[in-house]
Amino acid sequence: MGAESSPTARTGAFIAVAVALFCIQLDFFALNLAVPGIADQFGVTASAAQWTLSAYMLAIGCCFIVGGRVGDVFGRRGALLGGTALFAAGSVGCALAPGLWALVGARVVQGIGAGFVFPVSVSVITNAFADTTRARALGAVFGIANVGTALGPFVGGGFTEGPGWRWIFWLLAPLSLLALAVAYVYVPDSRDPTAPRQLDLTGCATFVCALAALTLAVERGSAWGWDHARTLTLLALSAAAGALFVRRERRARHPLVDLGLFRNTPYVLVTGTGTVTNMAYAVTVFVSTLYLQQVRGLSPLMAGVVFLAPAALVALSGPLGARLSGRMRPVSVMALAGTVAGTGMIVLTLVTAWWLYVPVFAWCGLGLGLGWTFASVATQQVVAPERAGEASGVLLTSLVTLGAVALAGAAAAITAMLPERSPQAAYDAILRFAGVVILAASAVVLVAGHRLVGTGSIPPPGATGTPGSAGLRVPGGTGSRPSRGGRLP
Repeated sequence: MGAESSPTARTGAFIAVAVALFCIQLDFFALNLAVPGIADQFGVTASAAQWTLSAYMLAIGCCFIVGGRVGDVFGRRGALLGGTALFAAGSVGCALAPGLWALVGARVVQGIGAGFVFPVSVSVITNAFADTTRARALGAVFGIANVGTALGPFVGGGFTEGPGWRWIFWLLAPLSLLALAVAYVYVPDSRDPTAPRQLDLTGCATFVCALAALTLAVERGSAWGWDHARTLTLLALSAAAGALFVRRERRARHPLVDLGLFRNTPYVLVTGTGTVTNMAYAVTVFVSTLYLQQVRGLSPLMAGVVFLAPAALVALSGPLGARLSGRMRPVSVMALAGTVAGTGMIVLTLVTAWWLYVPVFAWCGLGLGLGWTFASVATQQVVAPERAGEASGVLLTSLVTLGAVALAGAAAAITAMLPERSPQAAYDAILRFAGVVILAASAVVLVAGHRLVGTGSIPPPGATGTPGSAGLRVPGGTGSRPSRGGRLP
């Protein structure tokens, strides 16, 4: 597909995807600082206003795999257009919401749209660009998306203190409509030609049930109590539905997720490391926001200004990852990202002077941004293009779900430590622990990558791999279905 796309179609697809992902990332990180303002305007508690975040997480997490597979089976152009339209409509609904629960409902619509847009966007770029330019295109797209990630706290804090939180959504609405218009005109269609136009509805139902129960338990566990009957019931429901999902996927003729994907060792390593990095990213943003406002005494707007320091390097991490992909194996890039992030997080707890804190914070942004961004690029290098949506959906589900778990764990740990420690001591302990975990994960990835070279699963540095694979050669270990288990383009 990539080699046959015209330059105009490739440019249009790039613009549409980049703007759509920028909107999603900006939205994801901007609303955190607006929760107190939402609670004040609607006259509700901060815990109730937190549903604006929980509902979005619930919707987006449940739709990643479904959205990616729908695009693979029925066509990525239609899935991208539908998802972008839903996101735009949800943004308008949020801006006009007369009350909290109307806002929560609109956030669900936004989340469903974003859950389709994100995995389909990655596969649109994968299939629109040729092997030789694919990594650079993905890197540039995620570089633009990362600008939204980094600017989110600044925009959220600025609008909350200025014209009001509704302007976050008034900004998103026209931008997402622009992405929709460009996608309608220029994005070419692509799909998995080997897949019949059938969707595993039973697999969808069990998966959504499992993930919805888990996400809700994690998001609300700290408010309800981790030993509360509601939390425990949701966790049990998630485990039961998850077991049914795995059983279904093993027996289904056309499964929602080909479990053979998890026999692709490079894919598993990249996904695992990207997930750990994103968990650290979520924790760092959360802890740093509390530190800057509660320890440093900064306003939401000034805290957002400080976040501009890592913003530039987070934005650069996408293009940097694309450049490194031509020189290093994907597992090596992921290990490098983890090393940069882990050392930065630990050093961040040791400095207090602004002249040193700000550049170290930026160093963290580089490593953390490179880790989660390059995971999306690398997974597209180790799976076939026709399964790009599925692979991206699995990765994104892991990133978001376990990122929420890490966030909930950090919040619970801080609450437990505060009676005996100062806020700064609690925040430093969380960052140091997360830094050690990500450094350990990077070491595991390096050792595993070395063993893969030794067994011939991937070539050594400098060897020539499959075109467009960034030096990777992955065995297609899925038995009778070689097109599904990590075969490279």
